[in-house]
Amino acid sequence: MPDKTVLITGCSAGGIGYALAQHFQKRGLTVFATARSLSSMTGLETLPNTTLLALDVTKPAEMAAAVEEVQTRTGGKLDYLVNNSGQQQFRPVLDHDIDQAKDMFEVNFWGVVRMVQAFAPLLIQAKGTLVNIGSIAAYLCPPFSGIYNASKAAVHALDETLRIELAPLQVKVLTVVTGSISTLITKKSPPPNLPPTSKYLPTEEYMEHLIQGTANFTTSKPAVFAEQVVQDVLNGVTGKTFRGANATATRFLPPLVPTFVKDKILTNGTGLDKVGK
Repeated sequence: MPDKTVLITGCSAGGIGYALAQHFQKRGLTVFATARSLSSMTGLETLPNTTLLALDVTKPAEMAAAVEEVQTRTGGKLDYLVNNSGQQQFRPVLDHDIDQAKDMFEVNFWGVVRMVQAFAPLLIQAKGTLVNIGSIAAYLCPPFSGIYNASKAAVHALDETLRIELAPLQVKVLTVVTGSISTLITKKSPPPNLPPTSKYLPTEEYMEHLIQGTANFTTSKPAVFAEQVVQDVLNGVTGKTFRGANATATRFLPPLVPTFVKDKILTNGTGLDKVGK
């Protein structure tokens, strides 16, 4: 598949995008790996047929430069666009800083919209595939990540519309509903820093565990996840694919599990049982 091309956002080392870049390259694609900083992608520059681009999905000028670079190198086509850039913060909704919440939506949702608009001509020319990285958080809605949950739910809803709107243009859409993956994204989250007046002080220790990745969750390794997703993409899977730890359970169990049982699972060990007492 030497003529196929893919651009991936959010390719910092230790994350999903980095692993996706490695596996797409391994399968013979020409890869454009992007991140806000080139230095954060150390190691990818040694891979054949891989170009590193500095790209912040909140900066239209950098996006335009990336489009021009890809257009020049590929003759105006892009077979796969993978929107993976994202950030995550842990804080109760009542204590969430609105400006920080808006910043998260700028990356997780509006960044996707910008990328789709910018690269649509190249995808249309290639009759390509748009791949957006979603999350089981949009289905489960765990506590302390309400804004993140909402941003991913927005991406899922956007994809359903894009799937219909892009079909006449012969561009396919795939939403990757991502389970729990052992990446560095949570460690980049700011500390909760709850105000002294917060109702949720008993939960702060649990949020620190979420940030440090020491909460008691089953996770998948990025390489395993990436291999599965790349296979899905190259097989032409469209609609939704559920990949990563807990993703399959999220796909099938929620309609069968009573709400009070789900709530008990999501709140167990969080400290929420001590709130309001």
